[in-house]
Amino acid sequence: MSLVPITYDRVLSIIGDVLRIALPPGTAEDPNGPRFGDLALVGDAGELPRLAQVVKLAEGEASLQIFPGSRGLSTRSRTRFLGHPPEVAFSPNIFGRVFDGAGRVSDGGPALDDEPVVEIAGPSANPARRALASRMIRTDVPMIDVFNCLVESQKIPIFSTSGEPHDTLLARIGIQADADVVVFGGLGLGFDEFWRFRTAFEDAGVFGRTVMFVNQASDPVLERLLVPDMALAVAEKFASEQKKRVLVLLTDMTAFADALKEVGIALDRVPSNRGYLGDLYSQLARRYEKAAVFPGGGSVTILSVTSMPGGDVTHPVPDNTGYITEGQFYLRGGRIDPFGSLSRLKQHVIGKETREDHSAVMNTMIRLYSGARDAQRKQAMAFAMSDLDNRLLKFGALFEARFMDLAVSIPLDAALDLGWATMAECFSPEELLVRQNLLDKYYPARKAA
Repeated sequence: MSLVPITYDRVLSIIGDVLRIALPPGTAEDPNGPRFGDLALVGDAGELPRLAQVVKLAEGEASLQIFPGSRGLSTRSRTRFLGHPPEVAFSPNIFGRVFDGAGRVSDGGPALDDEPVVEIAGPSANPARRALASRMIRTDVPMIDVFNCLVESQKIPIFSTSGEPHDTLLARIGIQADADVVVFGGLGLGFDEFWRFRTAFEDAGVFGRTVMFVNQASDPVLERLLVPDMALAVAEKFASEQKKRVLVLLTDMTAFADALKEVGIALDRVPSNRGYLGDLYSQLARRYEKAAVFPGGGSVTILSVTSMPGGDVTHPVPDNTGYITEGQFYLRGGRIDPFGSLSRLKQHVIGKETREDHSAVMNTMIRLYSGARDAQRKQAMAFAMSDLDNRLLKFGALFEARFMDLAVSIPLDAALDLGWATMAECFSPEELLVRQNLLDKYYPARKAA
């Protein structure tokens, strides 16, 4: 970029929050000219300039998305390119701080203008140079730790609907997970939602290892596009340079996709499915593929919330997300559904990093709970109930109270012991169909009262 800033003052159009300006001939080939993704300042003379980013370059013109919005912007506006893509502060001083969707400090604390910065939205780590996932991230949530383990470098969404306690679950995981650093990215949160996350981290004493990037509902919609990139750029730095185990929490990625759709409409791009653009998959994959284990370094693990409008799992956002991520947690009726949820990397840690009976407990309890659900349907239709049906009903009630209730917090080994105790309350050892050596070692000698 030229050392002398050049101001462009010929506005071609303002459509939505996208500004089109004319560029001199040959600018697209000029190495010192504006580049895709560069930031710019746009505004009329005498007013505070607005932050914008190049989203399209063509011969003789450039399109910029205005993050604060184009309301009040006139065709007399002037554009000055900054010569670099979006950046975010990175240093130990960002711990315990809150940033807005543009990377500015928003917690009322001291400014971080003199801190080192890192470019966001860079390339993902080369898959050939990543280490294989082999370590478990313990969360003390039994429906995760016992039945669908969260593994380092995993990218996994929580599929949820309106009214489900996904924020409560996400905060609990951020507090209880055995990670060195938690990076939180909030997209379109109401102030009360943001405040609940912040106070939860503070009250639990983990705010000192947490960094928050939050775009609130009252903030510009387009700033939501920067939040995942800023959170992941910081997470990659902590993992690759400081060898930290980083857990990235994002909520809600459907709001991110909606912001992408808004920009695409303003650029006159042809929608593909329900108004979303054809590159939705690649846009989501660019972010999720940041999850990695760095050889000799740390790791980045991504846990996100993806809302399903109307509970429709075939909606383009959850549908595309399911092809990218390594499983999903379904949140239904205030609980993690054991049948729809899946962790495709759990086999890397179950029985290797965890106890030898982990797989047996997991599979047996899910099989018995499936039988309990069948018994519930028989009871609802007034069929005759056998003694086994009644014991399955009892087991189902205990399973839901002791494991599925989101308020339950218990370490993995204690949860496995509780699983054996719960099965022993309802079934004899022969009915469990478990290997004899595991029964001899773990089945309670005396059934609980």
